Amino acid sequence: MDFEMVMQELEALGKERTKKTYISNGAHEPLFGVATGAMKPLSKKIKKNQPLADQLYATGNYDAMYFAGVIADPMIMTEADFERWIDTAYFYMLSDYVVAVTLAETDIAQEVADKWIASGEELKMSAGWSCYCWLLGNRPDTEFSASKISDMLDLVKNTILDSPDRTKSAMNNFVYTVAISYIPQHDKAVETAMEIGPIEIKREKKKNGILHASQNIQKDLDRGLKGFKRKHVRC
Repeated sequence: MDFEMVMQELEALGKERTKKTYISNGAHEPLFGVATGAMKPLSKKIKKNQPLADQLYATGNYDAMYFAGVIADPMIMTEADFERWIDTAYFYMLSDYVVAVTLAETDIAQEVADKWIASGEELKMSAGWSCYCWLLGNRPDTEFSASKISDMLDLVKNTILDSPDRTKSAMNNFVYTVAISYIPQHDKAVETAMEIGPIEIKREKKKNGILHASQNIQKDLDRGLKGFKRKHVRC
């Protein structure tokens, strides 16, 4: 399938209700409103196709950008490719659930995520922390430095309150993910979550949200999820 055919297929799959939901979360025109599950048959036909993924991502159409992440071939993407993608990820559903997810399937994931965390830019930082969540929730504990993860927990504790809202959310999720999915720093993550306490984030046109990493950790520990790892990062 070529670019034009894919865009036509995505447009045909669009639903007005889904479109309104995406817009309420920060998406803007152009977009069709395609449910992620509705993309699966299309992705099975195409499988991985990086040139097509780049074409779709460059449209600025939210659904095309999301689908680009589904059919991307992360192992042939370079750091420059990811920088280009993150620079045009205009809200968190792209930065954290497309770019960060795709990056998490590469060998350069930690290196790039570290740079984004240190960037001072809200969505880059959010993507960097989110990438670590995807990594920790999928890869063996042995692929990570326990001392590095410990230092990252300290960074969250010391900076989360002064961070931008989307970054706060990703940092909060990082603490939760370490507690559940990274056994070597489980105890410290639990302690960090308790020290941080509830975190308030502002949401445009919605009530402010309250994040409770400590409560979420305990809830999933009670469900026996300590040590949980996903089989796949991308669906």
